[in-house]
Amino acid sequence: WSQLKKGGQILLMRHAVTAPGVGDPPGFRLDDCGTQRNLTDEGRQDAKRIGAAFRVRGIAVERVLTSPWCRCIETANLAFGKAEVSTALGNLFTHPENRDRQVREMRELVDVPSAGNRVWVSHGATIAALTGVSLATAEMLIVTPQQRGGFVVLGRLSVPQ
Repeated sequence: WSQLKKGGQILLMRHAVTAPGVGDPPGFRLDDCGTQRNLTDEGRQDAKRIGAAFRVRGIAVERVLTSPWCRCIETANLAFGKAEVSTALGNLFTHPENRDRQVREMRELVDVPSAGNRVWVSHGATIAALTGVSLATAEMLIVTPQQRGGFVVLGRLSVPQ
């Protein structure tokens, strides 16, 4: 939390708890949340607790990017009240063929200078492709941007209870 208080960090967050299962149902569509695995009531509460933890600690968030999947958009909006969709954060579990392109695009996003904190809400497989770290649902990884799309992993945060 102290590093986030200083600003300039990227917080990679896996979406909150969803309906049981892996991936999305066959024939799912990004433009129809009813065809996807979505947040449960527990997941919605987790997302709200994360946002409350940031507010209580006075942690400012400059920009929130999210995967286009509904569970990520909802997590971001419930936690931070705002989100911009970025295809770079899309689900690599569902589309592993996009790995090289998305990792390159995420590294380009890391390279964008920012004095404020940024939050990226994505999927376990996508975050692992970039960082090598596997996160639980609603778990967060704090990274400090470096030059040329690099970063240093500072630590992990879990949903405050």
